[in-house]
Amino acid sequence: MGNSTPVIVGVGQIVERLDAADYEGLTAVELAARAVELAVADAGTDIIPCLDAMTVIRTFPDSVPKAVQPILAPFGWPENFAGCIADRLNVSGAEVNHSGACGNEPQKWVGIFGSRIAAGEIRAAVICGAEAIATMRKAKAEGQSWDWTQQSDYPVNDPGMNTDFMTETELQRHGGAVPVSVYPLLEQARRLRLGLSTEEYALQMGELFAAFSEVAASNPYAMSQKTLTAADIATITDSNRMVGDPHPKSVVARDWVNQGAAVIMVSAELADALGIAEDKRVYVHGYADTIEKVVLDRADVGVSSAMHKAYDTALEVAGKTFADMRYVDCYSCFPIAVFNVLDHFGLPPQGDVPYTLTGGLPYFGGPGNNYSMHGIAEAVVSARADHGAFALVGANGGYMSKHSVGIYSTEPCAWPQNRNSFAQAELDAVAPTALDLEPTGTYDLETYTVIYKGKAPQVAIAIGRSAKTGRRAIAVSPDPAVMQNMGKLELGAAIAVTAGQPVNTFVVV
Repeated sequence: MGNSTPVIVGVGQIVERLDAADYEGLTAVELAARAVELAVADAGTDIIPCLDAMTVIRTFPDSVPKAVQPILAPFGWPENFAGCIADRLNVSGAEVNHSGACGNEPQKWVGIFGSRIAAGEIRAAVICGAEAIATMRKAKAEGQSWDWTQQSDYPVNDPGMNTDFMTETELQRHGGAVPVSVYPLLEQARRLRLGLSTEEYALQMGELFAAFSEVAASNPYAMSQKTLTAADIATITDSNRMVGDPHPKSVVARDWVNQGAAVIMVSAELADALGIAEDKRVYVHGYADTIEKVVLDRADVGVSSAMHKAYDTALEVAGKTFADMRYVDCYSCFPIAVFNVLDHFGLPPQGDVPYTLTGGLPYFGGPGNNYSMHGIAEAVVSARADHGAFALVGANGGYMSKHSVGIYSTEPCAWPQNRNSFAQAELDAVAPTALDLEPTGTYDLETYTVIYKGKAPQVAIAIGRSAKTGRRAIAVSPDPAVMQNMGKLELGAAIAVTAGQPVNTFVVV
């Protein structure tokens, strides 16, 4: 094992709850910078003067078109968010990057920086990010007028959001434009495939996430520390309204957060030179990054083969199995993201170990694209406290579109092999499902959702396959009777689709 072996030596997390006695109303820049400072303190030595590279995870306001940004950032926003953090930390001469969008980015950058450290290109790197959405919303609701604009001349590499490949004109045209309208389609596909009633599936989602809420309740960095039962999660109430069938509010990622996290990676040589103790060092034993087909191209709308491949590849490179993982954090923006992993490995909704280290996005909090940084931080802390044990972090972005997985332990190892290109080639070799752009006739129901506004159902979205051609179609129905009865349909139910503008429409046969 050479001296260029990458090791994680510092992690930091910060949370600001609105009702906390020490609440300051920190900006996202301040939260991210403080997370880095906490990571430096965790390492036990000042890494900043040695820093060669830093990546700042893209925030929600930086993940939308500029014309939309004022909606997410009503008090203005830094023109150079990453540069502002570099300035605040007194970074000098280091390469600074602004990441792409989506929740896989923190784990992906562990792989990128680890590879560069192993190759001798750099010796020390920081990955950090934060969101202050709760503070912004609170201030706006109270009629306050703040100024969160900032300037920085620090040069930053910003290749953009890297989300263009996820754009599906037909999906968006029919209402599938945001996670709360797309993930229900993925979730219902699984429910229909399993043949579960709406009540049975609601309870299964509740059983899965009740355990997550228990973990969040004891996590000092969680936005919510309230324990929920399976029934609490499954039952529709005024405070737990349906968002997009089958998802009530209680299973949807919480974006009302003020959270930041950071990770520091250095070479073993630098760690030695800085006197960082061996028991602070955590090694990456395996990692993988994959990209899934767009939703309507997938063989099964409710399955991400790319997610399976990312988990399998990372574990294979590490020489481990899922059963070897004592600590696990599965990305949990919606239940289907976790179920996709559990189904692949044949695991029950509640296993021998929790499937989260943080408490999950609906309860711990979903700080934009930076959530999995918190998962990595918790994995590092868990590995340090249980020498030789292994922890897995699974990160997901888009609509189960981008996947990054990492395997962590204090057990020393050389930097693992990168098998991303082989894994992706296998995924790309599978032909996409054909789509009818002007569908007419009868299709067999694959999945659906009913989107709500407040308590009222607004529109049903259905996806079906033609038994004759195998081609897929997407259509909508605003008919109250159709929306009310969608939950009674089984997989393969006949729907009659008519092509049209601005949308295709359907009726139940």
